[in-house]
Amino acid sequence: MPDTDTDLRAHHVGITVSDLEESLEFYRDVLGLSVLDRFTVSGDAFATGVGVDGATGTFAHLDADGARIELIEYDPDGPSCTAESVNQTGAKHVGFAVADLEAFHDDLPEAVETLSEPQTTASDTSILFLRDPEGNLIEVIEG
Repeated sequence: MPDTDTDLRAHHVGITVSDLEESLEFYRDVLGLSVLDRFTVSGDAFATGVGVDGATGTFAHLDADGARIELIEYDPDGPSCTAESVNQTGAKHVGFAVADLEAFHDDLPEAVETLSEPQTTASDTSILFLRDPEGNLIEVIEG
């Protein structure tokens, strides 16, 4: 299929957070992602586009080895979602890969919530699930 102006291509994974600074500290300082950009967007076009009257969004874009992670704090903020399990319909997670999962796990600050120790699955994939400060699921695989 030839490329056209309407072909989709990946751009970013967006995560809505209640405290941008706390989340940014986690993704930058704990996970080691580089900050690409920080900005704020407001106005009628933005509010209409996101479907939230009077919305302002404060953004941080981070680089995860070529994948863009977008953290966004909204004003006004909406109700919080409850922490989800990976097997719930509609559950989402962000996946990262590291060369040494055990070393990555050992280097995590004690305050970081993990679902378990690193595990090697029947498909011979080593995985670790953890939560960011907002309770969002993050999968880290060895590879």
